[in-house]
Amino acid sequence: MLKITRITAWLLIAAIVVLSLVPSGLRPASDLPHGLEHFAIFAATGLAFGFGYRPRYSAAIALIIFAGATEVAQLVVPGRHARVSDFIVDALAVCIGWATSSALMRMLEASGRVVGVHEASTSLPKVTRYDPG
Repeated sequence: MLKITRITAWLLIAAIVVLSLVPSGLRPASDLPHGLEHFAIFAATGLAFGFGYRPRYSAAIALIIFAGATEVAQLVVPGRHARVSDFIVDALAVCIGWATSSALMRMLEASGRVVGVHEASTSLPKVTRYDPG
């Protein structure tokens, strides 16, 4: 399941890049409001990265930087433009998705349904506290 979640996370990144950098005439249109489109894909990306990788602040920060980079990259695409409002929505959505995954994983671990997923999703060794008592 972890592998599928990680693949999904990277496919969402690829989809964002493609949808952000194609000329506006080639971009698929939906009936959703523009801000909701942004929120949905970036929240899903934050959620997928949070579930697929150990939730760390560095991952959330990297996703926020990615959101900014996709907006700036649109400056060189004919018919596209960068918007600060899009970046704000994207950054908030990434954070909400990431925080949601972190909270859900903690709840699952606390209930005993999932054991040690955060530790298993990283190559770093598990750190345990020294208890002299």
